[in-house]
Amino acid sequence: MQLKVAIYEHDHLQGPEDATVTLVEYGDYQCPDCVRVHPTVKLLQRRFGASLRFAFRNFPLAQIHPFAEPAAEAAEFAAAHGQFWEMHDGIFERQSPLSSELLLNLAKKNGLDVDAMAEALKRRAFLDRVKQDFMGGVRSGVNGTPTFFVDGKRHDEGTDFETLAAGIEAVRSRLDVKLLQR
Repeated sequence: MQLKVAIYEHDHLQGPEDATVTLVEYGDYQCPDCVRVHPTVKLLQRRFGASLRFAFRNFPLAQIHPFAEPAAEAAEFAAAHGQFWEMHDGIFERQSPLSSELLLNLAKKNGLDVDAMAEALKRRAFLDRVKQDFMGGVRSGVNGTPTFFVDGKRHDEGTDFETLAAGIEAVRSRLDVKLLQR
């Protein structure tokens, strides 16, 4: 399966635009497997450095994870104030138990206006942005979390460090061969 929504200006990105490989994760802030894979992504970023660009997209499975959507909205509120990655990492690192109180505490810790965030969550001000990511995931065949795409191709081999690293290395190797053939 292919990623149907290319990287665009509203994506949450880490790593250089000219990185050799782009890793996209569709994730759910309340998903235990997403929590488990979060440190793996950090290790991959350290391992591949400037040759890897990482994008996180929201895919809250609201039917089974009641705080996933509010958490995604809180992350989007933080993004609107230049604090996406701080909120993203904070949620995954302190997820249990995920609650409104945790989200507000993380906002405070990151210097965000807690009252403004509470009001934004109440009004569902960032729900459309979250739904945009979700629908892009549906179009790309995402049906669970976490789902990864390595350079636009769905990675179904596993989410452990070695398997994801091998997928990234395979793309890098193919690109190196293409460059040598020129």
